[in-house]
Amino acid sequence: MSINSSRRSFIKMSTLAGLAVATSSFDVKKYKPKLSFSTLGCPDWSLDKILDFAVANGYGGVEIRGLQRQLDLTKSPEFSSNENILLTVKRFKDKNIKIVDLGSSAQMHHADSATRKKNLDEAKNFIQLAEQLHCPYIRVFPNNIPKGQSKSQTIDLIIEGLKELGGYARGKGVTVLMETHGDIVESKDIEQIMRSVGQAEVGLVWDIVNMWSVTKEPVAGVYGRLKKYIHHTHIKDLKIAGGQEEPVLLGKGNTPIFEAIDLLAKDKYKGYYSFEWEELWHPNIVKPEIAIADYANVMREHFKINT
Repeated sequence: MSINSSRRSFIKMSTLAGLAVATSSFDVKKYKPKLSFSTLGCPDWSLDKILDFAVANGYGGVEIRGLQRQLDLTKSPEFSSNENILLTVKRFKDKNIKIVDLGSSAQMHHADSATRKKNLDEAKNFIQLAEQLHCPYIRVFPNNIPKGQSKSQTIDLIIEGLKELGGYARGKGVTVLMETHGDIVESKDIEQIMRSVGQAEVGLVWDIVNMWSVTKEPVAGVYGRLKKYIHHTHIKDLKIAGGQEEPVLLGKGNTPIFEAIDLLAKDKYKGYYSFEWEELWHPNIVKPEIAIADYANVMREHFKINT
């Protein structure tokens, strides 16, 4: 190896080391992350168990993605009438736990008019419920690129749907968040969608690993491009080997999840770091009593928060 080559290698390694130091140089003692978890991870728990577990493990919020396997929250007893909604609000308030997001199943990619209306109507019902619950966000999906439908056509449909929902949410204290999920996960496409919608009532849920596992885009570049639209995050980890993905406890995988967490923290991100443990879809993973408690502990350790 030549002297010049050795010198270039040294400079490159020194630069990388400097970047690594910079990533962890923010004063964690002055920043306390807001933690929540999605009910997707505890599909069989009652609302009382969810609230008690959140309090016992130091969570400040809960993201409601179904309750006892009922994904349409408007059909859950806790949300099925004005009286029950008021009681549910009180139960959360009494425990000092925030409802941070309502996760709908509404998909924006459909072209068929009847299917499209059904999905938009679901999202609108969730917006109404979020307003009653004083919940700031509802989540929708971009989602697939259907067979026979081009990517550009699909993106146009997503934009139209988000514009309609943003207009519906206006004045209700609710923001519609598109999760980075499905076939539309490249940051340039997501940025195009957000710019084209151009409404304060529409933003993003940044599901970091969901994006990265598909695109492998460096998270720093993704964050730089999308950060002004990010209101909420989904945090999880995966062990990826041989093309197979295995959900694992936070810090046990090989994704850049902590790099993304630190990027958010350095910018003093004010939203919730919401743990998305997908037991409803993967029933054989570690049980929620272990996983949800572990997440809070790992995040406190990462941010050097004493309990």
